[in-house]
Amino acid sequence: MSSLSHIAPSGEARMVDVSSKPPLVREAIAEGEIRLRPETLRLIESNAVAKGNVLATARIAAIQAAKRTGELIPLCHPLPITHCGVEFEIPASGDRVRITASARIVAGTGVEMEALTAVSVAALTIYDMCKAVDKEMVIGGVRLVSKTKRPLE
Repeated sequence: MSSLSHIAPSGEARMVDVSSKPPLVREAIAEGEIRLRPETLRLIESNAVAKGNVLATARIAAIQAAKRTGELIPLCHPLPITHCGVEFEIPASGDRVRITASARIVAGTGVEMEALTAVSVAALTIYDMCKAVDKEMVIGGVRLVSKTKRPLE
């Protein structure tokens, strides 16, 4: 196993120095889901949740969170994200919302934490907006799907 870049030889946590890395176009995609009751999903789909449009609010919250990941995760670099997209899918099972987020940047470090944070905050926002009508929601499956990098064109 390789060593952890956020751990100094002395064992203390540290921020990784990425100043010598070349700027590349980097993109990360993450996904997750929130399971909820079918009745709750029907309220979301019909825009009948008392707090407002759940998925529109969750999308905005996710994008804001991706932009502020460096403030939330102690050793993350603050990154000037060039794009963040958030998509929701309601499968035929009618018992969950699948969330996919992508984040893109031109920088010397990756953007996977931003994509993961976007998914997590989208799910938390859905939870917050629906908690009055559904006490059994479960957030899970948050994971990195892919990360890529390529030279500037």
